[in-house]
Amino acid sequence: MQADSLKTSILLIYTGGTIGMIENPVTGALENFSFAQLKKHVPELQKFSFNIDSTQFSQPMDSSDMDAKAWRRLVDIIYRNYEKYTGFVILHGTDTMAFTASALSFMLHGLAKPVILTGSQLPIGVIRTDGKENLLTSLEIAAAQTPEGKPMVPEVCVYFENKLMRGNRTTKLNAEDFNAFRSYNYPDLATVGIHIRYNQNAIHYQEKEQPFEVHTEMNTNVAILKLFPGIQETVVRSVLSISGLKGVVLETYGSGNAPRKGWLIDCLSQASRRGVVIVNVTQCKSGMVDMDRYETGYQLKSAGVLSGYDITTEAALTKLMYLFGQGLTVEEVRLTMLHPLVGEISMP
Repeated sequence: MQADSLKTSILLIYTGGTIGMIENPVTGALENFSFAQLKKHVPELQKFSFNIDSTQFSQPMDSSDMDAKAWRRLVDIIYRNYEKYTGFVILHGTDTMAFTASALSFMLHGLAKPVILTGSQLPIGVIRTDGKENLLTSLEIAAAQTPEGKPMVPEVCVYFENKLMRGNRTTKLNAEDFNAFRSYNYPDLATVGIHIRYNQNAIHYQEKEQPFEVHTEMNTNVAILKLFPGIQETVVRSVLSISGLKGVVLETYGSGNAPRKGWLIDCLSQASRRGVVIVNVTQCKSGMVDMDRYETGYQLKSAGVLSGYDITTEAALTKLMYLFGQGLTVEEVRLTMLHPLVGEISMP
């Protein structure tokens, strides 16, 4: 449904990344974003009937430099402007977009407005850029309303190449194709062709209105440990012995399996007893961890490793950061990791 232009306004937030780079026609060099340049290269922005304002990081960031401090800046911008705008579109580099989308989904508690992250594989000023369509459609979706006049998609999303996806379900799958992101274990929230078709059964709508709050503390004393054939005990012990370590995302094989090696189970058991929260996430792009299916998975469960079910690595890592950042006890974190907070996990 079209937005009510008298009541709708979108804040465009530029953090950095390829989409905001403009090619200088004289030198051929890529220059950083300015909204004036953007309007010049995307004149279609003038055709929207609703208001679009913009703000940007003082120093644009390559997405590989994104961290918890940058996430806090984004959350602060949204919090300070929450009552002024009906939706937010964040221009972001693609490399860590899934991490940022996952983190924001946890940090923006009680969110009832769209926060859509998008970007591009080619700069906005290049003839074949994918950035123009990604930007224009993200703005249109951010402004879309239900027949009751409420936001159509009131959650943190990623829009890329004709697909709107729940942010904490996305993973970057391709470094070159325009179809760079995928939501493997959860349906797309909308598909875009001639029409924008919303999957309202998949979109999260609050049953009752909650106060909008932000939680900016993220404890980054976490790590990812990916298993591989031939992994050495010294590697595992080194990771699990990091000083101050709070949580680990353990990337296992298939449905949550690991080598049947005594030293591995011993390492995991010792870390778990010390209070390190270890979450089992499959290395497969699609599917769910089931540690009761095979003995190789059951041994991890016996060692105190938690099932991540179908959560992505990005969401598991940022959820651990978020929960420990709230000052929860180890047992509270373990319990909460097993249950969805904002649709990031499907229970079997």
